[in-house]
Amino acid sequence: MKPAEYRRVFEAEEVHWWYTGQRAIAVAVLEPALAALASRGRTLRLLDAGCGTGFNLAWLAARGRAAGVDIAPEALLYCRRRGVAAVCGSLLALPFPDRSFDVVTSFDVIYHEWVKNDRAAIGEMARVLRPGGLMIVRVPALRILWGAHDREVLSRHRYTRSELASLLEDGGLEVQKATYCNSLLFPVLLTRRTLDRWLGREGSDVGSLPAPLEWAFSRALLAEAALIRRGLSFPIGASVVALARKP
Repeated sequence: MKPAEYRRVFEAEEVHWWYTGQRAIAVAVLEPALAALASRGRTLRLLDAGCGTGFNLAWLAARGRAAGVDIAPEALLYCRRRGVAAVCGSLLALPFPDRSFDVVTSFDVIYHEWVKNDRAAIGEMARVLRPGGLMIVRVPALRILWGAHDREVLSRHRYTRSELASLLEDGGLEVQKATYCNSLLFPVLLTRRTLDRWLGREGSDVGSLPAPLEWAFSRALLAEAALIRRGLSFPIGASVVALARKP
């Protein structure tokens, strides 16, 4: 991301509707499988690959020994301000031995311009994952939603569900679940991105909305999380998330 975007993310990700809602969806996808893994009785090791400003590390740290890695000095600065453990490194050359972690998470990272080879990034994350371990990956979805925000955060690609599942399978992983998310708000987001293109708007989508909209948008994503926890998968959405296991 551009340096200024890290500050916006750091200030927003604890309370902004998109971050809180997407976190709830990730928990709904990961938590049941994570609970089964934790039942084996040993302390889990968890890695957030591309940890950004580090708020997700706090959630992971409550479930085991968590570490983060990010290539951007700005991200590591904000991780230090949060008091979470993160080191400098690339997804294409993670600074960890083979089979080091029980869980690897990657939230909105492999789509980035700095990740020149998403297939190699998945392979590298799989390398540091123990047999039987879990990987959860979330990326922005669908080229039709490409817009000013993608340019601001230096996006390289928006994915389909089948593309993400194929990347994980080609990395030697078994896909347990793959679903679109941010689905209930998809018509709103599509309208917004279409208007942005017509009006030539530039800049990031990260920012505060009027309180009633923040509440409504947050509730929409929390409703999706509840439905996903019950086993539902969505056929379209602004993001796609997949959970996979290493054989």
